[in-house]
Amino acid sequence: MKTRQFIGSVLVAFAGLLVSSSAWCAGGVSGKVTVTGQVSKPKPINMTSEPDCAKQYTGTPTAEDVVAGASGALKNVVVYISAGGSEETAPTQPVNMTQKACRFAPHITVMQAGQEIQIVNSDTTSHNVHPIPTSNREWNKAQPPGTPAISEKFAREEFIPVKCNIHPWMRGYIAVLKTSHYSVTGDDGAFSLGNLPPGKYTITAWHETLGKQTQEVTITGNENQPINFTFTGK
Repeated sequence: MKTRQFIGSVLVAFAGLLVSSSAWCAGGVSGKVTVTGQVSKPKPINMTSEPDCAKQYTGTPTAEDVVAGASGALKNVVVYISAGGSEETAPTQPVNMTQKACRFAPHITVMQAGQEIQIVNSDTTSHNVHPIPTSNREWNKAQPPGTPAISEKFAREEFIPVKCNIHPWMRGYIAVLKTSHYSVTGDDGAFSLGNLPPGKYTITAWHETLGKQTQEVTITGNENQPINFTFTGK
């Protein structure tokens, strides 16, 4: 009996060593996304029809399809692992999207295929949520203020435009990915993908109007690979 217990404890310790060794060897990829060339100024949005939403802005709200900051830093770019790595199970924790100030927040919501998304309306006006996929099931659901969250899932990887038919300026995206390794750039255009075991990966940067770019990287240990993406304005 003692021999069996000793062998069992050795196996457990060895498994823990493998896990910690794998984590220690994990690397990453980080960098910045920028845009060069002519970039149009964001279009102003007229929300006078919804005064409760309009008063939540200090100035005139603008569209979020192309948001460029200092030195061309590009916001709202989804950077993710599009090839390489192993199959991943969808997490049980849902992602959240909110209708606030007559906008979808965040502008781009990222989730994994098979994961739950919960959508709430925090405004005092009615909205409807209408994703327009090409390879997933399309649906369109009304959501008056104070009603329960809309809960849905998408089975396949896809970048899905979503709109509110009541308010034509309300447009966003639901990015459904196979991987948990993703990042969405903020005002500084920066991204970071961590916890990547050694291997070869394809990194994709996707923007809703400027298109898609890819780069290949190879992780050999626990190093961080610097890469950058540059889009051309239209």
